[in-house]
Amino acid sequence: MGKGEASAKRSISKDDWERKLGAVRVRKEDMNKLIMNFLVTEGYVEAAQIFEKESLTSPGVDLGAITDRMEIRKAVQSGNVEEAIERVNDLNPEILEEKHQLSFHLQQQRLIELIRQGKTEEALEFAQEYLAPRGEENPEFLEELERTVALLAFEDTKNSPVADLMDIAQRQKTASELNAAILSSQCQEKEPRLPSLLKMMIWAQTKLSEKVDSPQITDLVAATLSDPASEQRPA
Repeated sequence: MGKGEASAKRSISKDDWERKLGAVRVRKEDMNKLIMNFLVTEGYVEAAQIFEKESLTSPGVDLGAITDRMEIRKAVQSGNVEEAIERVNDLNPEILEEKHQLSFHLQQQRLIELIRQGKTEEALEFAQEYLAPRGEENPEFLEELERTVALLAFEDTKNSPVADLMDIAQRQKTASELNAAILSSQCQEKEPRLPSLLKMMIWAQTKLSEKVDSPQITDLVAATLSDPASEQRPA
């Protein structure tokens, strides 16, 4: 974008923008539902119970059932994958029977945990018995299996090319996939609405900036408005 094109953009001051935002009315009930949706989807049972009493907002689901889902998620996050699988099958055996990719990822996580514990022989036997047959049926699974087994070739897995598999984030990824599957089986939303709304806001700001020089929220935590680019002075 050239200098002349940039200067032709309409500019809105921070004061004018704040007045426009102040004129927008959002119902408190809608905000409460958004908060409750986040608490329920993410499994904050106690917080949801307190919020229900204080705001009189219905969670829309049995909060007691959330406890089982969160215990399953915590089991994966702590590396107890076998326990998580048993709990899922007790809750609804069709989840793992129907979702083959999820089932593979759980078994993959079991393999990772065996490698983490230094059980090399057991890890190899497990990979051959439970994962290799699935890899032969699905090229995508085979690639993931090969990356996981490659961990056995390194004494220091943290500095290996596949170190990401040993990171706690890998457990979280598997736990989130399982959590979403349970939510789907219970006809609930897989993800809370709030993060999606924030992503939409960032997208809208980006599109708007192409035509209008206006304040933007750059810090989502503080939710403070920046000055328009035309009013910002270099440090």
